[in-house]
This record gives sequence, C-alpha cells and structure tokens, in this order.
Amino acid sequence: MKLWDKGTNVDKTIEKFTIGNDAELDLNLAEFDVLGNIAHITMLAKVGLLDEADLPALKKELSNIYETIQDGSFKIEDGVEDVHSQIEKILTEKVGEAGKKVHSARSRNDQVLVDLKLYGRDRILQVSNLVKQLFDQLQSQSESNKDVLIPGYTHLQVAMPSSFGLWFGAYAESLSDDMDMLATAFRFTNQNPLGSAAGYGSSFPIDRKLTTELLGFDDMHYNVVYAQMTRGKTEKTVAYAIASIAGTLNKLAADACLFMSQNFGFIELPSEFTTGSSIMPHKKNPDVFELMRGKCNKLQAIAGELTMITSNLTSGYFRDLQLLKEKYMYGFEEIISCLEVALLVVPNITVKKDILNNDMYDYLFSVEEVNKRVLAGMPFREAYKEVGLEIEAGNFSPDKNVQHTHEGSLGNLCTAEIKDKMEANYDKLSDKKIKDAVANLLA
Repeated sequence: MKLWDKGTNVDKTIEKFTIGNDAELDLNLAEFDVLGNIAHITMLAKVGLLDEADLPALKKELSNIYETIQDGSFKIEDGVEDVHSQIEKILTEKVGEAGKKVHSARSRNDQVLVDLKLYGRDRILQVSNLVKQLFDQLQSQSESNKDVLIPGYTHLQVAMPSSFGLWFGAYAESLSDDMDMLATAFRFTNQNPLGSAAGYGSSFPIDRKLTTELLGFDDMHYNVVYAQMTRGKTEKTVAYAIASIAGTLNKLAADACLFMSQNFGFIELPSEFTTGSSIMPHKKNPDVFELMRGKCNKLQAIAGELTMITSNLTSGYFRDLQLLKEKYMYGFEEIISCLEVALLVVPNITVKKDILNNDMYDYLFSVEEVNKRVLAGMPFREAYKEVGLEIEAGNFSPDKNVQHTHEGSLGNLCTAEIKDKMEANYDKLSDKKIKDAVANLLA
C-alpha cells in the first residue's frame, strides 16, 4: 500500500532503492504518528472536513493502535511503504470510509515533519534527564574528593596542582552548558509544522492553532514554506546539541583512559567494569571508556553529515531529506547509551589519595613558590627567574600546602553556583504541557 498509489506498478529495484530502510526506522515514529493523527482528525471535525459522528470510532482505533505500539506488537506489513500508510490502512480496515478521510488537508511531508518534531522533543527530554543525573553524580564525586590533589597538565607536561574536585567538577559544569544547548534545540524542535502540507499550505480552512495546542507545542512554524525548510535544520540543531554532550563525554573518557593506565594510576574501576586480554593475565582494560570515546567521536560527526545531505537543496521538499532520519535517530540512540553507561561507571570511580607524594610532581608547586615570593614583596619577573634557576640547579624544594581561594579554584569549587546554572538550564525543558497534551489526546 502506498498513499500515492494510482495503479502503476513501480519497478522493484527502484522501489527498494527509494524506500530504503524507512519501514524499520518508521517504527520509531509510530506512536508519534498516532498522536499527530488524533490531533489532525480532531481539527478536521472542528472545521467541518470530517463528520463529528466518525470521530469517536477513529480516535478509539487510533488509541488501540497506540497500545499495540507500546506493547511491541505493531508491525508495518510487507508491501506497506511506511508507518503513515500502515496506520491509514488499519483505520480504513477497522472503521471503513472514515479512515480514507484522515489525510484530508495534509501531505505526507508535513506528516513526517510533525512525527519527527514529536519524536525529537521526546528524545531530547530523555537525554536531558540523563544529563541531569550524570551532572549530579559528577558533583557528588567532586565534593567527595575536593581535597584530593592531582597533577594538572599543559602540553601533557606536569604544570600546576589540580584536584579531583576540580576534575569531576569541570565535567559537571561542562554538562550545565551542554544542557543550555539542549534547551535551545528543544525550543526549536517544539514548534508545530502540521498544516504546511507539501510546503505551500492548503485551500481547506484548517485550524493550525488548534493542532498546536492539541499536540502540546509551545508555538508553530507559521510560514508554510519555512515549516518545510525546517526539515534538516531541526535535525542539525539537535545534532549540534548532542555533539556538545558527546564532546564532554569524549574528553571525560579520554582522561579516564589516561588516568587508569599504570603510568598514571590516578583512578580505578571495579574489576567487573573492565575487560581482560587473551594472552596477558594482568590486564584490566578500560574498554568502556575507550568505546565511549569512539562513539562520542562518531556522534560529533553527525551534524556535519546532515549538513552535507542538505547543503545544496533549494526550498521545497526533496527525497534527499529521507536520508536524515537514520543519522538523526542513531544520534539519539547512541548518546542515550553513552549517558546510561556513564551513569553506571562514574559513581564507581575510585580515586588514589596520595598521588603527589611522588617526587616527580615537585615542580607542580613552582608557580606556588613564585606567587609566595611575590606576596612577600619580590617583583614577579625576579621571583620567576629565581625559582627557575633553583629548579635548573636541582635546589628547588616545594611547599605542598596549596591555598587557592578565588571562585572556581582548588579551595572554592563553586559547586552550588554551578548547580544553580544547571538547574536554570534544565528548567527550560519542561514536559508537563506535553504530558498533559498526550494524555488528553489518548483519553
């Protein structure tokens, strides 16, 4: 079944090439297609394009389809092109002629658009909840280990004193800014394109404000040409937000791989979180962090791939846009997977307490000594040169008592302020209106 079928048999090779893996990917959109259908037919009945008497039966059957999607029994049958065709086919079989009316004043273009918008905002909310949980864990580790010093590096050379409080806390604050980008992607995604039809609107007297309200959107894409232009733009915006989170996780994972090596030995994971070697019985490999690092590199590439698919397209719909779905959905699946694993691993990181007792880290405190002499009245350049000459002569003896008091430093992590920043960004992603809308549609 094809919504556009007019009796012509399409060449099988062409059909396979143009459909691709849409049937598989569309299962991710099924529940959202049902919600879009309920909102659309409710609006059609209000404006007189659907008999009010047909509405209860259609809504009941759509609710039944929604239940099959939730319990995993919904299928797209062989020979049915996509999820939109499958749902319309079921409605027509179960309800009769009324099922043939649900596509009035609508194109598959804006049907896909609204499904992707609903799917995207749902997944963004899932990601935001996981990011917030990981943030809380990182802040907990930061506070628990705020007095445990570690080397700070520049150019991978020993530089200045740092701490596990700073290390864990840095990734927490990074996630707070990632949440801000995610909130921007959410606001852009949470706008209604339904009613743009094939990109040029409809001569039917539809009520787009009603479907916006029914679907729990905060706003709509008003200009119908632009509504279609947001296909690709939405996916890229979300992909950049995902890439920002992936960048944070990537750097955390890279640090962890380094810090777990025997040459560093700063942190440990429980044995059950590591893997072994087929020939080296001593190995405890940080595969979980290595795969997280690699997956997050792939995630950061998605926005570029989506850009290349859409970069030379003029306004209006093109079948190229079909190719966006796979990467878009993959991005959500992988970032959710990485965040879930991070939530398991981060609380189980054990830190080493006495790292800086090793003489190799004595030079970490050279800046502290320079500053100490400056505070005693010596000009900075003279203090710098004096300490440098002591180091060259092998006469430098560090004072390992570190006194940093300014905001965000070793002695003043600003954990509460960073939490306030996260909470403010997280609050921008509210799901109450959405949950209420979905409940009302399915009631």
